[in-house]
Amino acid sequence: MPRIITRSAVALVCVLALAGVGWIGKLWYDSRLPGTYNVMDFGTMDYGGGSIPAGVDGSSGHQGHGVGTSVADLRGPQSEHPDAEFTLRAREARIRLASGRSVDALTFNGRSPGPELRVRRGDLVQVTLANEDIESGVTIHWHGVDVPNAEDGVAGVTQDAVLPGKSYVYRFRASQQGTFWYHTHQISAREVRRGLFGAFVIEPPVGILGGELDLAIVAHTFDGVPTINGSDLLERRAVAQATPVRLRLVNTDNAPRRFALTGTPFRVAALDGTELARTLPLRNVSVDVPAGGRADLVFEMPATPVRLSADNWAAGLALSADGKATPPASMPAESLDPLKYGLPAPLPFAASSQFDRRFELRIDKKPGFLDGRPGMQWTLNGKIYPHVPVFHVERGDLVRVTIANDGNGTHPMHLHGHHMLVLSRNGVDAAGPWWVDTLDVDEGEEYVVGFRAENPGVWMYHCHNLRHAAQGLTMHVAYAGVTTPFNIGDAHHNLPE
Repeated sequence: MPRIITRSAVALVCVLALAGVGWIGKLWYDSRLPGTYNVMDFGTMDYGGGSIPAGVDGSSGHQGHGVGTSVADLRGPQSEHPDAEFTLRAREARIRLASGRSVDALTFNGRSPGPELRVRRGDLVQVTLANEDIESGVTIHWHGVDVPNAEDGVAGVTQDAVLPGKSYVYRFRASQQGTFWYHTHQISAREVRRGLFGAFVIEPPVGILGGELDLAIVAHTFDGVPTINGSDLLERRAVAQATPVRLRLVNTDNAPRRFALTGTPFRVAALDGTELARTLPLRNVSVDVPAGGRADLVFEMPATPVRLSADNWAAGLALSADGKATPPASMPAESLDPLKYGLPAPLPFAASSQFDRRFELRIDKKPGFLDGRPGMQWTLNGKIYPHVPVFHVERGDLVRVTIANDGNGTHPMHLHGHHMLVLSRNGVDAAGPWWVDTLDVDEGEEYVVGFRAENPGVWMYHCHNLRHAAQGLTMHVAYAGVTTPFNIGDAHHNLPE
């Protein structure tokens, strides 16, 4: 009898082990991405408690291919003469930093950052992207600019990647005003890191917002070397006393950057390209800028020197009357909390508004497979890419999203094509209007944001720590009746992350 029991136990263990191996094998098999696929073929459809849009397959929840409007048709004006016209040539180049160190980079027009593009609100902008020799291909995404979907520059979603010897033309009306940036969205975790980015500023129709000195300050780390506007040393600049100054901070890195402006009181006039309402002067306060985010600092130049510092970098900016001063670097312990900054002002909607759709987005990690690779994988609502949520909306919907970070690290969540109004953090309401396109969600935090769905398309919503996005921390917001003819995968040379 004991021998029979032992044999039965061994047999049971073997059966359970085989079942476990079979289950793991199925998880591995199901995680593999096809060589080419359409982003509309995957994902867990989420309608946010609203109605299922007409034209959606009730059995699968997916919009049928060829049904409705193609993102390729959602373009900017095509026949009008452009008010501002640029050409950006993507190519490999060796660039030299101020210290003399050389970096093998990917560049626009032979430099990184690429050329600063400045236009006026209302301009019709035309940018020709020419790929000279970047084998993996390239696109241009207009980060924070709510362009028509076909101009958004996401390889495999809104266009095909531009391969060597080819070109692509972007056209859109600059209807916003503020500080933005542009960068490739083809293998972006690698290509942005290597240098395919630049500042994009939309000025008022007349004059320069903020006064006589208006500077874009682009922070980026090349091969572990921190730089400001491509320099790894302190830049000195002469500025006359009483000159109004606006410093447009742009963080192109994967991690948040802490900036400090010392030697003068200042105001944070804008975040993510949107002016803040009725802000008060600050002193001895640092400003944290999320990965992909922007912040505009304004002040009047005092008689004494002023210094802009970033983290503990050697790179920075010193302003003084003769342009020779080197004020000491300092990083205040206190940092600005945008939730508490500013005063109440009229809003198009509030937390108490009647929302058409309410979504929840929970970020975490769990063991599993990503395209056949085992490990601890990022999850969105408990799902591993590509089986992550797809938020379906209809044009005109007022949308509410609760974003919670149940995992580790900070996640700068970036929504293409829209700006979100921050309504609350951990149950505390925002003091004044705070609009973002890139929102840092720290460990244990829960934000509630809202936006009006008024820019039809298939839009990426992803972590702008681009390494995280490449590891599956990405999803889409899809409008009813909109599909994409483009496909992701090596066969089409489209690899957005």
